[in-house]
Amino acid sequence: MRTLTTVGAIGALALVLSGCAAAAPGAGSADDRLEIVATTSQLADITRELVGDQAEVTSLLRAGASAHAFDPGPSALAALAAADLLIVNGAGLETWLDSTVEASGFAGTLVDTSLGLDLLAADDDPHEGHDHAADAHADEAADESADEAAPADGHTGHDHGDVDPHVWNDPANAIAQAEAIRDAVTAADPAIDLDASADAYLERLVELEAWMRASIEQVPVEERLIVTTHDTFGYLERAFDVQVVGTVLPSLDDAAGASAAHIDELVAEIAETGTRVVFSETAIDPQLAATIAREAGVELRQGEQALAADALGLEGSPTGTYLGAMVHNTTAIVTAWGAEPLPVPGSLT
Repeated sequence: MRTLTTVGAIGALALVLSGCAAAAPGAGSADDRLEIVATTSQLADITRELVGDQAEVTSLLRAGASAHAFDPGPSALAALAAADLLIVNGAGLETWLDSTVEASGFAGTLVDTSLGLDLLAADDDPHEGHDHAADAHADEAADESADEAAPADGHTGHDHGDVDPHVWNDPANAIAQAEAIRDAVTAADPAIDLDASADAYLERLVELEAWMRASIEQVPVEERLIVTTHDTFGYLERAFDVQVVGTVLPSLDDAAGASAAHIDELVAEIAETGTRVVFSETAIDPQLAATIAREAGVELRQGEQALAADALGLEGSPTGTYLGAMVHNTTAIVTAWGAEPLPVPGSLT
């Protein structure tokens, strides 16, 4: 299997052979189009925006499904067996990936879109005694641990769990991921012309980042406080100077639990900081978040107001695309602070 990696945030690629010849472009497709499998709904959407109808794109995860507890079935194995390219988030998100790839017989090129990104170090309860000034030290620790985890063949593995995998919640990371996918597709099939579509989509991602920043900056820094269901917004926090006061589940994994002591501490912290809203997330049962919001005497945003944190919504819904989900989340958060986001550019709707 060949492994395609990114070098730096601009997505420059290095191809490393690991002993198996890759499938020829389009080998698994009846119409000879390149067969691309993406692990998450976000990556599948970004890939489709880049390639249009020039390649076949399959998402292993369905809409609304989190990658943390994914259990690959026969359809996932069949898709991987036929794939020319496998696009993964990396950074330890897909803990099930290595065994799934082995079981499927996948012989194509793997593209880890997290390589080269400035990854945040993981922590059991990263917002207890949170100090923004310490972020730089955390970043250095993440870089060091990533270097130590990387084998000689350049493949970083998928189960190290020492960094935050939710990279897409900073659109600057999504830009680097899109560039890596563009370069991987071009390398796999030079006949595919992505110049126009990739340039147009990357420009929309740049506009998204600018709109998010301008909307968030309407609110004073000391009032940018949020409580979410699990620890998924660390990259948003770092990029836009937002403070995640705490999380209902004190974990990067949305399948984790919460102790009574943690719930009591979070309720107290909400009261102490003056946080106004607890956000549920679309891929997680909102019952515990509702309990905490009720005990803290603050608003719970759920249902259509829940954050699309770990997965996109159904096709055609407001959160059915990466751009749509980020606009939705930003709008929900800014309005929870009592402000109004700037008008959404037409390119993002």
